[in-house]
Amino acid sequence: MSSAECVQLRVHASGVAEIVIHRPERHNAMTREMYEALLERIGACARNPAVRSVLFKGAGGKSFIAGTDIAHFKGFRGGRDGIAYEAFVERVIDAVERIAVPTVAVIDGWAVGGGLALATACDFRVCSDASRFGAPIAGTLSNTLSSRNIARLQAALGVPRVKRMLLLADHLTAEETLACGYVHAVCTAGELDAAAHALAVRLMALSPVTHKAVKESIRRLVVEQRLDDDDLVEEVYGSQAFRDGVAAFIGR
Repeated sequence: MSSAECVQLRVHASGVAEIVIHRPERHNAMTREMYEALLERIGACARNPAVRSVLFKGAGGKSFIAGTDIAHFKGFRGGRDGIAYEAFVERVIDAVERIAVPTVAVIDGWAVGGGLALATACDFRVCSDASRFGAPIAGTLSNTLSSRNIARLQAALGVPRVKRMLLLADHLTAEETLACGYVHAVCTAGELDAAAHALAVRLMALSPVTHKAVKESIRRLVVEQRLDDDDLVEEVYGSQAFRDGVAAFIGR
């Protein structure tokens, strides 16, 4: 199986799309080719009007995504290589974050490094009770995360937990992430797919116009520290969905 083939897309008749990272022998660690394929699959979902929710999954039952394959760093010769790498990763995480429809990370096992960043870029996370979350780079590669990804983690988990993960190289348990709201639901591995699809179905029954605007507002606030929203407000209040909603509510 080629690297690109390790990133698989399936669109269900329900409108739920599944993007599955299938490299279990390497704990679903990502190569550059896999990241490029992931961008292509995200683009395919954006171009398909039948897609109304996107699930991100890792195959094998041991890892969601174990970050970037360490072999990728062997060719680095200096700090500029790190800047280029973080900019490329940001392209991927930004693409996940900008998906207009609701997104759910379906986590069974380890979500670490780039996998943690990708899960955090999703709107919701559901996980198995054996899942663990972290970025133990202080104890492994001695690298760092971009400030944008740290901002996303801070918004989702809070500064103390982020410092535990990044400075102490600790991992958070499923129960800890549920308690702080990072994870929407924890279940057994056997119940995970059903829980994720049930959440997607619940989301798809609600307003896509509202979803799109709220998701973009939160992205601007967290990552870009922007408060401008005239374009979003105009699009929502000028939409047929808003007019239909008002008419339906008054007609009750």
